[in-house]
Amino acid sequence: MRQRDEFVEEMKARLDEWNADIDKLTAKARQASDEARVKYQEDIDRLKKRQAETQQRLDELQHASEAAWETVRQGMEDSWELMRKAFRDASSRFK
Repeated sequence: MRQRDEFVEEMKARLDEWNADIDKLTAKARQASDEARVKYQEDIDRLKKRQAETQQRLDELQHASEAAWETVRQGMEDSWELMRKAFRDASSRFK
């Protein structure tokens, strides 16, 4: 059970970090030209969608039975990887 709790806490911390990073990108987008702002907002919207999906997976993970734990954990890791890729892609366009 301890390993499960540690994994959940780690995922919560990562989501908090990415929420802060999304806020930073949003601030950068506000300073961009109108044309760039539209493109940045599309990236931000995609990130927020991924973030919501990842948060949902985390919620499922927290309430998963012991029998379902590994399956739900794998889904969380897959969702996390998609979130990481979306963030990396968006960040590269914000430079």
